[in-house]
Amino acid sequence: MSDFALTGMQSGAAKTERARVLAKLSFHDAFFRRVTFSAAFTVLILLGGVILSLIEGSIPAIRAFGFGFLASQSWNPVTDNFGALPAVYGTVVTSSIAMLVAVPVGIGVAVFLTELCPHPLRRPIGMAIELLAGIPSIIYGIWGLFILAPFLQQHVQPALISIFAGAPGLSTLFAGPPYGIGMLTAGLILGVMVLPFIASISRDVFDTVPPVLKEAASGVGCTTWEVMRHVVLPYTKTGVIGGVMLGLGRALGETMAVTFVIGNAHKISGSLLAPGTTISATIANEFTEAVGDVYTSALVELGLILFIITFFVLAGARLLLLRIESKAGA
Repeated sequence: MSDFALTGMQSGAAKTERARVLAKLSFHDAFFRRVTFSAAFTVLILLGGVILSLIEGSIPAIRAFGFGFLASQSWNPVTDNFGALPAVYGTVVTSSIAMLVAVPVGIGVAVFLTELCPHPLRRPIGMAIELLAGIPSIIYGIWGLFILAPFLQQHVQPALISIFAGAPGLSTLFAGPPYGIGMLTAGLILGVMVLPFIASISRDVFDTVPPVLKEAASGVGCTTWEVMRHVVLPYTKTGVIGGVMLGLGRALGETMAVTFVIGNAHKISGSLLAPGTTISATIANEFTEAVGDVYTSALVELGLILFIITFFVLAGARLLLLRIESKAGA
């Protein structure tokens, strides 16, 4: 009888201990859930605060210029007459040039590192590519101003002007004196800056392809190019597009490197060799000199426009990725 009572007491103690442990785990789980929810909600609050502050700061310029702000090329602080079109145009053009340079080169680097590069060299080359992402943008700007721009002015731009002098359309794109600085130079600098992002992400997603798929393709006689085209790229296209969009987001908002080499001219030119400006460069150059509510508000509205452009670009990329994933699932 005493043994039975002792066994019952031990069973009751075990149940009590188990309940205590479960309660402790439940408390920790609930605490962790609240902490992560608070972190996510804080991000939304910060994003909303940024949007509201940009809208509030843009109200004087919106009242003064309306939608004409987007269509005007004027930028005259003396008369408080401002327009965003040259800055928007320069932002789009330089980012497009950067993508034309960085996407094929970055994907090519990733293909080389994952498929063709000797194994002892893969890690050093990969680290060198990733180190490019850690170089401060002002260093790129100095390099572009003192090294790249003079080289383009002396050797590349005169050749482009001569080659395309009689070509319809292209003669306009590569017209004018070779300044060295300009939108083409800024686009090339941006291309070098976003290259490591695209190359690193593409390399990482290429490494996720199961080796059996590549071995099967090689076993039926596919070349390395055919394996990449028909197996690796279709398998990893979502990740590659994500890397490209990350690079585009960096290119749209880059400031210091572009400010050094773009020329900072508030005008639209059909030539890629001509000086121009971007939204980020305009804000960086003139915010400390902005006197008056309208001048400051015009610069804040430029920031709002850049935010909207970036938001729609990234949202469009996300929708594209969702569409690709849905087709793959179907």
